[in-house]
Amino acid sequence: MMMRFLVSLILTAVLCLPANAAFQLDSRYQDNDGDLIADIPADPANQVDPSTLIFAYTPVEDPAVYVDVWKEFLDHLSEVTGKPVQFFPVQSNAAQIEAMRAGRLHVAGVNTGSNPLAVACAGFRPFTMMASDDGSFGYEMEIITYPGSGIEKPEDLKGRVLAFTAETSNSGFKAPSALLKSEFGLERDKDFTPRFSGAHDNSILGVANKDYDAAAVANSVKARMIDRGLVTEDQLKTIYTSQTFPTTGFGVAYNLTPELQDKIRQAFFSFDWKGTKLLEEFSKSGDTKFIPISFKDDWAVIRQIDEANGVTYTCN
Repeated sequence: MMMRFLVSLILTAVLCLPANAAFQLDSRYQDNDGDLIADIPADPANQVDPSTLIFAYTPVEDPAVYVDVWKEFLDHLSEVTGKPVQFFPVQSNAAQIEAMRAGRLHVAGVNTGSNPLAVACAGFRPFTMMASDDGSFGYEMEIITYPGSGIEKPEDLKGRVLAFTAETSNSGFKAPSALLKSEFGLERDKDFTPRFSGAHDNSILGVANKDYDAAAVANSVKARMIDRGLVTEDQLKTIYTSQTFPTTGFGVAYNLTPELQDKIRQAFFSFDWKGTKLLEEFSKSGDTKFIPISFKDDWAVIRQIDEANGVTYTCN
């Protein structure tokens, strides 16, 4: 309880920063309605209507597992849009964003921390995320270690190895970096040695196997891994839990035709989760349906954590 109170205080301070001061779209995009996401091009000549839709879920350790998990949804997406849908197993957040910026990715689930970069640099238009039956959503960032590591509290990370996932990840890098520095005076490279595992799965397995002293991860991923038997609860110990953050945002490339974007939205909100592998997998972390989101409102805390970290959205 005390740890959650401390985190709340820190993030309240972060939220006092000037809203959206550091966030702006790349010059190739327009935002005339002020919702912070790229407008659909007004000229039909600049809109695209691909013969096959390419879908990608946020990078995971074993993409092949999620090909099967998403199959029933992608079949539904194909039926609603009238187009074949192909699952694209991306290997990194950067590859996913670059694929959308280059026009090779049309529909995607982008992790929490990468959403602002995807919106700013790739024309990503997020409109939904997973939630529980009562509409509650999100996950917490946890710093985990293994029993017997000698790490009982965040201050004990000094001089140890802490695994992050990727620099674009909220819970895997941005939030823990800001919070460890603000609350505990711990800075990477100076007070502890950072390692980048590439994915939450890798970080969790790395701690369980004692390759890392500790790791910052999304507890929703940890819950699914425990449920699948990839790790056991007694292999891990949580020393820090954050406030709740929004989870993976799902959306489309900005330049798809308005009609196609509407059909894709319809597919998400009309999908029946009952008896599906999507429900089997994501109900482990409490998710049972898709709900509408606002990038401007729901991702404000993430943009402000970026601002506290000095993040800039540079598009190459």
